[in-house]
Amino acid sequence: MDILTAKKVREMDERERERNLISLREELMMLYSMQTGGGLSDNPAKAKLLRKQIARILTVMKEGE
Repeated sequence: MDILTAKKVREMDERERERNLISLREELMMLYSMQTGGGLSDNPAKAKLLRKQIARILTVMKEGE
């Protein structure tokens, strides 16, 4: 997984940001469903990283409004 910095997010166009946002949200939901199902995560800090990346994209999108 590539870490998205604010600079990288700002360089993306609007459609690419939307695609990344949807992808990250789906990945986060899959991770949560695996955890609630009793499965062990190979990287327990991954949920925090995903939430931060989602917040970063949303912040840059709000800046553009």
